[in-house]
Amino acid sequence: MTELVLEDVRVRYGSGASAHEAVKGVSLTVANGRTVGLVGESGSGKSTIARAIVGLHEPHEGRILVDGTDVVRARGRVAALRRDVQMIFQDASSSLDPRMNVGASIAEALEVRRPDLKDGKARRAEVARLLEIVELDPARVGDLPSQLSGGQRQRVAIARALAAAPRVLLADEITSALDVSVQGTVLNLLRKVQQELDLTVLFISHNLAVVRQLCDEVAVMKNGLLVESGPTTRVIDAPEHHYTRELVRAVPRLGVPLAETPLSRSGDPR
Repeated sequence: MTELVLEDVRVRYGSGASAHEAVKGVSLTVANGRTVGLVGESGSGKSTIARAIVGLHEPHEGRILVDGTDVVRARGRVAALRRDVQMIFQDASSSLDPRMNVGASIAEALEVRRPDLKDGKARRAEVARLLEIVELDPARVGDLPSQLSGGQRQRVAIARALAAAPRVLLADEITSALDVSVQGTVLNLLRKVQQELDLTVLFISHNLAVVRQLCDEVAVMKNGLLVESGPTTRVIDAPEHHYTRELVRAVPRLGVPLAETPLSRSGDPR
C-alpha cells in the first residue's frame, strides 16, 4: 500500500520582504492506487508542489508523507525518493539528453536507481522490457531524441521514470506540449501503466477535459491555495467554488457557444 499525503505544505521563494509564498498551506491525500488530478491556472502552485515532493524545492513548513514517512525530514531523503517517487516532466525534449540514445538514457536511470541490475546484459533486457511497457519498439534503443516524435519522446520519459520501480508517479502537464491527436494515446498509456503497476499518481494539469478522462479525484488550486477537492465527476459536474465554476465554464464544448453553456445560463459564477 502506498499513500502520498501532504500536510499544510508551504513553499516560499526568496527571503525577507521580497519573499513570495507560492504554496500556502496545502493539505492533500492521494490514496493507494488512485489518480488525483491537481488543476489550476498557470502560477497557481501546481508544479511547485510536485517539485517539493521530489525534493527540487524545500518546503519551509508542513510534512510530505509517503506511506507515513516524512520525506522532508527523513535521513537519506533524496536517495529514497529516487526510487519511491518519480516525476515525468512537461517537456520531454528538455528532460532527455539530446546526445544520448534511447537505450543509454534509460540505462543511465537503471544504473543510478537499480543497483540490483549489475551487468550490462541484465540492464539491456530491462531497457527492452520498459520500452515494451510504454509501447515503444525496443529496436528504437539506438535512436536519439531528435529522431523521435513528441509522443515517442514522452514515452521514453515515462520509461525512465518507471526504471526506478517507483510506487508514486508525478505527471506534470505531460500532454500539454503534444499535438491533440497524440494526447489521448499518451493518456491511455499512463492509465494502463498505472493500473498494471498499481501506481499512486498525482496528475498535474490545467485541462479539465483531460482530468475528467484520467483521474479518480480532482483538487483545484488558485494562488497557492487548495480551494476545492473531491471525486472528479462531482467537482466538474457540480463545482462548489466560484473559481472551479470558472475553470469548467472555460472548457470549450463542440457546437455550444460559451454564452449558452448550462453554467453560464445559471447566472454569475461568483
